[in-house]
Amino acid sequence: MKPCIQSQGAELIMPKQRRRAAKRPKVIVVMPAYNAAKTVERTYRDIPKDWVDGVILVDDVSKDDTVEVARRLPIKVVVHRENKGYGGNQKTCYTEALLAGAEVVVMLHPDYQYDSRLIPQMVSPILDGHADFVMGSRIIGEGALKGGMPWWKFVANRALTLVENIILNRKFSDLHTGFRAYSRRLLMDVPYIKNSDDFVFDSQMIAQANFRGYTTTEVPIPTRYFAEASSVNFKTSAIYGVKTLWVMGQLALQKLGLRRYPWLESRLEDVMGRDHRDRIFGRKGRRP
Repeated sequence: MKPCIQSQGAELIMPKQRRRAAKRPKVIVVMPAYNAAKTVERTYRDIPKDWVDGVILVDDVSKDDTVEVARRLPIKVVVHRENKGYGGNQKTCYTEALLAGAEVVVMLHPDYQYDSRLIPQMVSPILDGHADFVMGSRIIGEGALKGGMPWWKFVANRALTLVENIILNRKFSDLHTGFRAYSRRLLMDVPYIKNSDDFVFDSQMIAQANFRGYTTTEVPIPTRYFAEASSVNFKTSAIYGVKTLWVMGQLALQKLGLRRYPWLESRLEDVMGRDHRDRIFGRKGRRP
């Protein structure tokens, strides 16, 4: 059984009058969707169309009308046949973006929690050649609490980020944001296919980028917490925190040369399925 199906007649490229500027790298926004029927259209409408060449939404077997609403928009819609989880959804998102020729990929939740209008700020460090990985920080700038982040999530975010920074040897402010941008070079290298299918996928992407020495930066973003915005409960957050510490522990052991982990040292080309590998890297394979 195939893991996903694509909606018939889906358009990936924006209308012709909004073609990308000459010589600018191709920017594609991916939306990992689950029960986002009430917010996906608002999220899409705010995307600066002159900065984005296409939008791909991957639905993870939503129980509401997410797919029906998304198919009314000029975007490509991919539908999983079975629920793959948040990480599993992102795996499909990035593979579809690479297949579509994306040179910069923006991961944006379709729940309207993050401001789509800030995509230019998210992709500029990559387009300018200053970074391969950009994270939108809810901590710097106006601040997460002002945007409605629950106090316990704020405290947990700060504490977990502090511990992670020690392992990463960096000074990031928000390592748990869902608004991110990646270069094609990074995505064609890190073995994201081997990552977890749950929420700790995001932490593994950070660890992989750090282990490989990719330049990572942050830009300030506001955030919105409201009834329709997706938000995990305390139990799920606690499990995610423990798994993130597990990820960072493995990264530390790998850096010290005490252990070796395939999800850190493998290359995407070596772990991707043959069909997708041939289409992304070429039949004989190539290094990014």
